Amino acid sequence: MGNKRFPLFLDLTGRSAVIIGGGTVGLRRAEVLTRFGAAVTIVSPVLARPLEGVRHIPRKYQYGDFAGAFLALAAANDPETNAAAGREARERGVLFNRSDCPAECDFFFPAVCEGGGITAGVAGDGSDHRRTAAAARQIRELLGEYK
Repeated sequence: MGNKRFPLFLDLTGRSAVIIGGGTVGLRRAEVLTRFGAAVTIVSPVLARPLEGVRHIPRKYQYGDFAGAFLALAAANDPETNAAAGREARERGVLFNRSDCPAECDFFFPAVCEGGGITAGVAGDGSDHRRTAAAARQIRELLGEYK
């Protein structure tokens, strides 16, 4: 069982979020962050699919990509790239999330559930992803009643 995770809701309006990696995970996170008003930049040679509302820098991660960022996320398909991104984020004091290594995360990306002006985030302790997903589905169903 992992550590307990404190739920924290942030106003991301206009804040810079930089994501390393343009695959499925990176794009899914970019979509959510954009929905909540973040100014999202994805650094990746290619994107898995086009995504409106984000800035795309079509190259591999380089040290310095997190300059001025409020949130930094590493979702590249390369553990070495993700580790290097984590080192930069720590040096800069930027909140960091690494999709392939929970132990290196400052924050965890929840399942986001919205409806009727209510937002809920669901995050498990990492021991049972199916249970976490099922809880998120139930909350989404409940919030759907408030639309």
